[in-house]
Amino acid sequence: MQRAFDRARQLLEETRGDKRSRKSEDFKSTEKTLPSLGSPLSIPLTQNISSYLGSINPLAGPVNPATEEVWLLDNTAYRPIHPYPHSTQPWQAEFQAAFFKKDTGTDVSKAVADIADKLGLKEGSGEEREKGERTIAERLKPFADVVAPARWVEVKLPDGKVKRLGPGGRSATTQQTVALSSKHNDGDEVETDAVKPEVTPLGPMRTGFAEPEGWMVISDIDDTIKVTLTPSPIGILRTTFLSTPTPIPGMPELYTHIQSLFSPTWFYLSASPYNLYPFLRTFIHAHYPKGTMCLRDASWMDLSGFLLSLTQGTEAYKRERIETMHQWLPKRKVLCLGDSTQSDPEAYGDIYRKHKGWPKKIFIRKVTDVEGMNVNEKNAPERFEKAFKDVPKDVWQVFEDPNELYAAVDALKGT
Repeated sequence: MQRAFDRARQLLEETRGDKRSRKSEDFKSTEKTLPSLGSPLSIPLTQNISSYLGSINPLAGPVNPATEEVWLLDNTAYRPIHPYPHSTQPWQAEFQAAFFKKDTGTDVSKAVADIADKLGLKEGSGEEREKGERTIAERLKPFADVVAPARWVEVKLPDGKVKRLGPGGRSATTQQTVALSSKHNDGDEVETDAVKPEVTPLGPMRTGFAEPEGWMVISDIDDTIKVTLTPSPIGILRTTFLSTPTPIPGMPELYTHIQSLFSPTWFYLSASPYNLYPFLRTFIHAHYPKGTMCLRDASWMDLSGFLLSLTQGTEAYKRERIETMHQWLPKRKVLCLGDSTQSDPEAYGDIYRKHKGWPKKIFIRKVTDVEGMNVNEKNAPERFEKAFKDVPKDVWQVFEDPNELYAAVDALKGT
C-alpha cells in the first residue's frame, strides 16, 4: 500500500521535463526488467497492519537487537525564530531513524546476475565478473533487507536524557522534532547513539549545531558533486551498484574553499531513497565537508522504484525539503549548488522567488558529458532564463568548470 502511495505521489508530481527525460532514455523498458528484491508480505501481519497508525501505534515495540537494527541519520540542530527577537530559543533538531530486519533480504543472486548482465559484465569472464558481482551484492543489501515498521528505539541525548524515537510508520522510518537542553555553540558537533548501541550498525548519529545567522550551503548530490549519470537508467545502475563512487572533478576542492571562507552549515539533497544513506554518507565524508543528508522517505524493495525515485517528481520533492530548511534557518545566507540534468534550476528559482534574498548565490553545473542526455534542451540558455525568471542576474550562474566559481565565491565574503 505504501509503495503504491509513494509511486502515485511521484507520478502526480512528475513534470513535463521528467516525462521527456524518462521517455528519451526509455526508463520504463529498463524498469520492467528489473527484479523485485522483497515483499511487504514478509513483514509480520501485526506490524504490517498496525504500522498504519504511525506514531500512535499501541502495538509497536522496541527494536530487538537479535533480529532487528536501526539507522540513526545525521541531522542539524537549530534555534526556532521567536516573534520577539530578545527571546533566545532552545536548540531542537529533527531526529530521523530507519528500522530494518537483520539479514532478511531474499536471495539476491538472480538480481546480482541480472544487473551484472545489464552492465556488460560478461558471464565467464573470471575474476572481473566475480569481483563485480561481489560489489553489486554488497550494495544491493539495503534494498533487499525487509523493513521493520512499528518499532521504536531509545537514544541517549547529549545532555544524558533518554528519548524514544518512533515507532516507525509504513516505510519503517520516523521523523520527530526533539528539544535539546544542552548548551552548545554554532559549529559544535555531538554524537547520539542508541541506549543499546548494538542495534545501530552504522554507529551514532552526528548532530551539527547552527545558530540562526551565518552561512549555509544547499547542495544537490547526483551529478553536482558525484558522478551518477542520472539521465541514463544503465548509468544510474552502474554508478550506484558497481563503479567506485567518483566526485565531480574540482568540486571537492571548491567545497573545501567554501568551508574555509564561511564555515557554513551543509545540507546535501538527493532524490535517492534512504536505502542509499550508508553509501552516500561514506562518499560525502570521504570527499566533502560533513553535513545533513536529505533523502526520500521511501524504502523500495524493487529496483524500478529506485530509478523512479531519482527521475520522477524530483522538483516538488526538492522544493519541499528546501522549504523545511527555510523554516529551520530563515535568517541564514544561502549558497545553492545544483546541475542541469534534472530540475535543480527550476527548484532553486522557485525558492528564490518565494523567499527573495534568502539564497545569495545559485550555481548550476552545466552537464555535458552524460550519454543520452538531451544537452540541447537541458543546457539551453532559454531554459535557464525561464527557470530564473525574476531572479537577479548577479544571483545565478551556470558553469562547466568549478574553477569558474572561485571569484564569485570570494566576492560573497563580507556580504
